[in-house]
Amino acid sequence: MSTIRTGELAAYALPALPLAVLTLPLYVLVPAFYARELMLPIAAVGSALLIVRIVDALADPFTGLFADRWRPSFGRRRLWVLAASVPTALCAYLVFTPPAGAGLLYLTFWGVVLSIASTAALVPYAAWGAELSSDYAGRARVTAWRETFALIGTLLALFAQVLVPLTGYSGDGAVLFALGLFTLITLPLASLLSVACVREPKDHSKNPLPLRESLAQLLANRPFIRLIAAFLLNGFANGFPATLFLFYVSEKLGAGDAAGPLLVLYFVCGLVGVPFWLWLARKTSKHVAWCWGMLLACACFFPAPFLGTGQTAIFAVVCIGTGLALGADLVLPPAIQADVIDVDTAATGEQRSGLYFAAWGLATKLALALAVGVAFPLLGATGFDPAAGLRTDSGLAMLGFLYAGLPIVLKIGAAALMWHFPIDEKMQASLRDQIERA
Repeated sequence: MSTIRTGELAAYALPALPLAVLTLPLYVLVPAFYARELMLPIAAVGSALLIVRIVDALADPFTGLFADRWRPSFGRRRLWVLAASVPTALCAYLVFTPPAGAGLLYLTFWGVVLSIASTAALVPYAAWGAELSSDYAGRARVTAWRETFALIGTLLALFAQVLVPLTGYSGDGAVLFALGLFTLITLPLASLLSVACVREPKDHSKNPLPLRESLAQLLANRPFIRLIAAFLLNGFANGFPATLFLFYVSEKLGAGDAAGPLLVLYFVCGLVGVPFWLWLARKTSKHVAWCWGMLLACACFFPAPFLGTGQTAIFAVVCIGTGLALGADLVLPPAIQADVIDVDTAATGEQRSGLYFAAWGLATKLALALAVGVAFPLLGATGFDPAAGLRTDSGLAMLGFLYAGLPIVLKIGAAALMWHFPIDEKMQASLRDQIERA
């Protein structure tokens, strides 16, 4: 069993921080900035970002295939991460700091290039982490370090919205400039340090497969299909509160000013919860611990559909509980995914972590798109449209149900799929022994 030292773990996790810093503003601040400050039609901005998301989703499988097949001497994981970090950082800066007169073509072009560059970094980066340790519990440590740094990056992006105005510069433009400059400097440096300090994992590929057979073997991997189904359900569940959070706080609770502090509380609790879920995974198993995390989120979400104006304190408790459950969602599924890849490697003789994590990324984006596609039509049909001044009782009730009620049902379904998941520590050790002997 391979082990990885704490210093290597920290160095590997470092690029996750600037990568997370650029993610939040891209989907929260950028649309408002281009619409308000550059006077672009909000519908056109939405269409431009939709194109970016479509390209982003399509880039995942191609990146996964190339990252697995191309084997330069420098390392098939490390070279991708290092090479993609510079264009990712540069494109993020260009999107965050558009010149005067920039229009939809500017946003669409640089947004698309950013999505391709960031995917070229993220898919090999996740595959690199999956291959750093062959140990059942060690893989959870790798993902815990990476997701902890990602949570810190998300919190930095949130705090920037408070701290930047204190310097005398106000508005979304000043915040985006600060975050763009931070990413431009830190992402290449973090990637360079990570590549310099962390080894390239051993490639256990023996028999490269033709593309058609490669995809057929992926679909024949039953634990993967079961895991990806649970992940889609859980991601769909998480997509609703992520999409509707600001509407829920401002319209259902009447506490729009509290949205920022509540988000910070949520992500801080996610950070605090990570060590507990690692401990529980060691005591039980990774899939059982993840199930308990999803069930905790269900229990904490339960009162949310019934809350109303002025009940912000109760909702803060909901944020604490669901934030603690967030740690399980972030840390455990990617570690289970690494075990699922062992099933494929043992069966095919080819280690295809890139392809598997590309499928994982595609599922993540699909789940979020499904949540958006379902939520807004249902809200409009029941009489909730703040832009048009519509806030009917039935619309607010639907808002509460979509924010927390439907996610409960979906998470229970995901937990049911994962409770008797076949890969435990004993089976994973047997798979690794088979791979090493081959």
